[in-house]
Amino acid sequence: MAAAPGDEQVSLWPTLLPWQTGAAREALSGRAAWPHALLLDGPRGIGKRTFALNLARALLCETPEVDGSACGVCASCHYVAAGQHPDLQMIEPFVLDDDGEVKVQDPIPVDRIRTLIEWVQLTSHRGRAKVAVIAPAESMNLAAANALLKTLEEPPPSTYLMLVTHQPGRVPATLRSRCRRVSAPRPETEAAEAWLAQQGVTEPRLVLAQAGGAPLTALAMAGAEWQAERRLWMQALARPETLSPVALAARIEAAPKDQRRERLSQVLDWLLAWTADLCRVASGGMPLRNTDFAAAFGPLAIAVARVRLFRYHRALLRQRAWVAHPLQPRLVTEALLIDYRELFR
Repeated sequence: MAAAPGDEQVSLWPTLLPWQTGAAREALSGRAAWPHALLLDGPRGIGKRTFALNLARALLCETPEVDGSACGVCASCHYVAAGQHPDLQMIEPFVLDDDGEVKVQDPIPVDRIRTLIEWVQLTSHRGRAKVAVIAPAESMNLAAANALLKTLEEPPPSTYLMLVTHQPGRVPATLRSRCRRVSAPRPETEAAEAWLAQQGVTEPRLVLAQAGGAPLTALAMAGAEWQAERRLWMQALARPETLSPVALAARIEAAPKDQRRERLSQVLDWLLAWTADLCRVASGGMPLRNTDFAAAFGPLAIAVARVRLFRYHRALLRQRAWVAHPLQPRLVTEALLIDYRELFR
């Protein structure tokens, strides 16, 4: 099974995406009144992390442009680009182990936030500002979120905290209430398709639909291996009378152990997108995410038990919230596929 597509670009210093330039200019025009705590939200795959890092670089720039953007040539800008700025902290659900390998650390534990709080109290190295970006903010465990409260309320001067999230409802209300909430810029469909075409994607419209309009997610989905695996699962869902839950779930079990939870997450995303499209067609609409399987939905919409379909979709959403917990991915997948098959009996 192909690896699940990521949400954002992973380099520390990604350049602004085309649909973000205007929003960044507008945000930085109010630099003099910049909030000490900002909650940046938006769906997966639109470049929230990219946007936040560019705002951070501008706040740290020592000779900003007239519009507030980073100059790109001062010492601070070079430090940020190299990932070595002492006044910029990134808190994400992974760390580097002793061998320099990325190790997933989900959720973000309280000790990471306590270290951040200690760093916040230090004097700025460059004398400009201190910026911390926490992404995704909903990855903090409850103890970590509670530890951050006082710093959000009373940060030292010229200290800025940016919380990035695609699930603001999972960020504790006590944190949300202490932040200025800003929606990350989203691209128009035409702009997203044009950008994907520039990245070499051959069917940008199709892949963008699969990604729910999120261009970075679509770019990660465009690979031949990922597309082949998706097609195999969609073909199975299109024929519930021959679907084998055991055989499909075995594809997850065949993956390395440390990748099975990630693959369960991808299966849940596929099932959610598929059942949402089936709900649309059963209600007289058209599929939005799986447009290449549009012909399959008509017969399924006639055969499916609609009330049970809606309940099943809600059950998938609940299961999605538990995907980070220590589950048995194969058994969970089998159970979900059995329940899906029963919708047509």
